[in-house]
Amino acid sequence: MSVAAQRLSRVKPSPTLAVTAKAAELKAAGKAVIGLGAGEPDFDTPDHVKEAAIEAIRKGDTKYTPVAGTAALKKAICDKFKRENGLEYAANQVVAGVGAKQVIFNALLATLNAGDEVIIPAPYWVSYPDMVLFAEGVPVIANCKEENGFKLTPDALADSITIKTRWLILNSPSNPTGAAYTEKELRALADVLLRHPQVMVMADDIYEHLAYDGFVFKTIAQIEPKLYDRTLTVNGVSKAYAMTGWRIGYAGGPKDLISAISDIQSHSTSNACSISQAASVAALNGPQEFLQEWKKSFAARRNLVVDSLNKISGITCLKPEGAFYVFPNMKALIGKKTPKGDIIESCNDFCNYLLEEALVAAVAGSAFGMGGYFRISYATSEKLLKEAMERIAKACADLK
Repeated sequence: MSVAAQRLSRVKPSPTLAVTAKAAELKAAGKAVIGLGAGEPDFDTPDHVKEAAIEAIRKGDTKYTPVAGTAALKKAICDKFKRENGLEYAANQVVAGVGAKQVIFNALLATLNAGDEVIIPAPYWVSYPDMVLFAEGVPVIANCKEENGFKLTPDALADSITIKTRWLILNSPSNPTGAAYTEKELRALADVLLRHPQVMVMADDIYEHLAYDGFVFKTIAQIEPKLYDRTLTVNGVSKAYAMTGWRIGYAGGPKDLISAISDIQSHSTSNACSISQAASVAALNGPQEFLQEWKKSFAARRNLVVDSLNKISGITCLKPEGAFYVFPNMKALIGKKTPKGDIIESCNDFCNYLLEEALVAAVAGSAFGMGGYFRISYATSEKLLKEAMERIAKACADLK
C-alpha cells in the first residue's frame, strides 16, 4: 500500500537538485566532478550581514515573530521596493517567507481553484509547473523561441490567455536562460494584460541585481501602474546577497492576497527564522556597493563560458542579459555516438555523458521545458569554469 497522497502523483522531484545530488555522490566516491548545476552564488555572505545575525542571537531575538515578518524586516522590504523599484507598499502589503519559493507556492495555493490556468513561459524554472499542479491548477506552457532571446512575445501571451487564466508567471532575469525583459518588452506584454483584467501577474525578480552590460532592470508593476493591483512582485536575499541557506524571500502585492499568503504560512512554517530575518534587514538596508564587484565577476565568468561554448563544434550559446546561467543549444550533437558506442538521443543523454565521462554536472534543458538545450550555472570560480569548458570541449570532440 502506498503511503503517498494522490496529489503527490502530480509533482516530481526537482531535476536541478537531483543533478546536484548525483554530482555530490561522485565527489564522495573520489571523482573530481565540477558541479555546474546548482543555482547559488559561490561568494560568501557579507560580513555585516553575518554580524547582524550574531547580534540578533546575543540580543535574544530568538523567539516567534509575526507570521509575515518582523516590523523591521517589513519596513526594510517596503523601503527596498520604493528605493529600487518605485513601488509603494504598506506594511500589510508585504510578506516574508522561507525563501521566495515558499512565497510563490503559498500564493498559488491561496488563489488557484481546480482547473485554473497559469501561463508559464518556457524555458522555465523547474518548480513553477509542479507548484501549479500541486495547487490543482493547469500549467499552460508558452514556448519562447531562441530567436526571440527565449522571451515571451505579446502574440504568444495573447494566444495563451483563456477565460480560465488566473496568472502569468514572469521571471526576469530568467532561470534557466538569463534572459531579461527590457522596459519596451514589458510594456508590450502589459498592453496585452490590460485587455484581460482577470489575469494576475507574478513577477519573480529574484535575479534583479544580476544584470550586465548596462542593462536597466524594471519590474512590470513599475512600468505599468494599472497592473499594480494585479501584480505580486516576488524577490529575496538569496541570489543578490549570497544568502541561499538563510531562506528569506519576500513579496509585495494587493493587501487581500498578502493576507491570504500569510494565512497559509501560519499553518505551515509560521514565521521565517528570526535570525535570518534580522540578517536580511542588514542586507536590504546596508551597503550595496559590493554588488557591483560581484556583478563584474559574474559578467567576466559569463563571457568566458559563452565564448568557450561557441568555439565547440555542435554547440551554440546566446549571451544572456542576467542571472548566472547560460542555456546552450546542443541539437547538432543529437545522433552522435559516444566512445562507448552509446547514441546521444536527447539533451538528457548528453548531460549524462558529460557527468559520467567529463565529470561535469549540467542540467538537461528538458527539465526546464525545452529539449535540445542544457543549463550551465557559472556561479563558480573562473579556474573551475575554464577546466569545465575544456572538459566539455574534449567530450564533444570525442563524439563521432
